[in-house]
Amino acid sequence: MNWTDIEDIAIELDEAHPDIDPLSVRFTQLRELVEGLDGFDPDPDTHVNEQILEAIQGAWIEERQDAAGGDGEGSTHAPHNPFR
Repeated sequence: MNWTDIEDIAIELDEAHPDIDPLSVRFTQLRELVEGLDGFDPDPDTHVNEQILEAIQGAWIEERQDAAGGDGEGSTHAPHNPFR
């Protein structure tokens, strides 16, 4: 996995950290959590920035809602993958 694998990272974060509320995670903590995932091997040419971390956090929130059976209706957060 690389920084651009937003959805895969979100799934792995949700599985690895079911006790963490993705809404409460600061970007510095999020970066550490991502870097600690098994299989995460960032491309040295891809520099992580706030836009990437925001996309990961949004995808993680969506993944958590999906896992909880939420339909996402009424959600004000629409994750955007900058690499699509």
